[in-house]
Amino acid sequence: MKNSPVICQWYVASLLSPVHAAAGQAIIHHYMDDVLVCAPTDDELTHALDLTINALIAAGFELQEEKVQRMPPWKYLGLEIGKRTIVLQKLAIKTKVSSLMDVHQLCGALNWVRPWLGLTTEDLAPLFNLLKGGEELSSPRALTPEAEKALERIQDAMSSRQAHQFDPELPFKFIILGKLPYLHGMIFQWKDIPKKDRDGKDSLSIIEWVFLNHQRSKRMTRPQELVAELIRKARFRIRELAGCDFVRIHIPIGLRSGQISKSMLEHLLQENEALQFTLDSFTGQISIHRPAHKIFNQDVKFVLSLKEVRSRRPLKALTVFTDASRRSHKSVLTWKDPQTQQWEADVDEVEGSPQVAELAAVVRAFERFPEPFNLITDSTYVAGVVSRAE
Repeated sequence: MKNSPVICQWYVASLLSPVHAAAGQAIIHHYMDDVLVCAPTDDELTHALDLTINALIAAGFELQEEKVQRMPPWKYLGLEIGKRTIVLQKLAIKTKVSSLMDVHQLCGALNWVRPWLGLTTEDLAPLFNLLKGGEELSSPRALTPEAEKALERIQDAMSSRQAHQFDPELPFKFIILGKLPYLHGMIFQWKDIPKKDRDGKDSLSIIEWVFLNHQRSKRMTRPQELVAELIRKARFRIRELAGCDFVRIHIPIGLRSGQISKSMLEHLLQENEALQFTLDSFTGQISIHRPAHKIFNQDVKFVLSLKEVRSRRPLKALTVFTDASRRSHKSVLTWKDPQTQQWEADVDEVEGSPQVAELAAVVRAFERFPEPFNLITDSTYVAGVVSRAE
């Protein structure tokens, strides 16, 4: 079709709309004039495929029979779909980078394939960092040594990793993996296979990977909130894919002192609003354990500290006062020396808002006094940041 991609997509959609209604449980995806037809049984597939072909031919499209793929593997939009697995076709990654536009194109291609390959935000961070800066698209860029190593890891992943088609008889599960701040998750299915029947069969079917945004929020974000955001994205995605929810969500949190207990997890869920909101209406199970599989053992369990550092009562210790001036940009902390009983001060000029200047004073206080102390501030913002930073 010699017209815009938008018009082509709209026109083909209008032709296939009656086919969707008549094809029963068949699923028909299309991008421009590439059409993928799926159905639970061979008879339903044949019926849906005939309806699709007839609708397109009646509209004047010419279909080349040799391009109709009736047997696996089916090639569609860069993917090679087998009866059980989904792998990438040979995808040429443009590794020669000379401009910001080249970086945009490279990162765009990698963002497209990462849900199937499990390319984590940590893997791609050296490439994403090349996007920083508001220059023109023609502005020069070059791969850093870290970015070159990242591309090598990506090439290895493209040749060795795969996703799977889902089994309609199995429920969906979700697990959180990785280490802070690069948490990620996996949507998967699990089939219990007795040892005597395994014969190379894998209990794990990877459906898709879920990632947090590389561009982190400017607000102070707790690990619990990162977990909540991952779960929110995963629940939204599984509804898109399958129209259902997970039967189990695995949150294998580690503590500095060992493994988290079920009672600790329940306390965490009760105390954190972000987790409460993201798990609203969830009727499945929450597990603190990982399924027994090498892919889960290879991934680092993220560690959470539940020990509270702040005291809710004043301490018998040094008291430090902080303040800042909008006009002079001065960032001040002052305290009474317990040895000399003289007032001391640390004054610095900090560009930015008074809140930022006072926050800088708080940072200097923590750097100056390693022992416990009382912190007095008149800024709600600073008090909130210190509280969340724990």
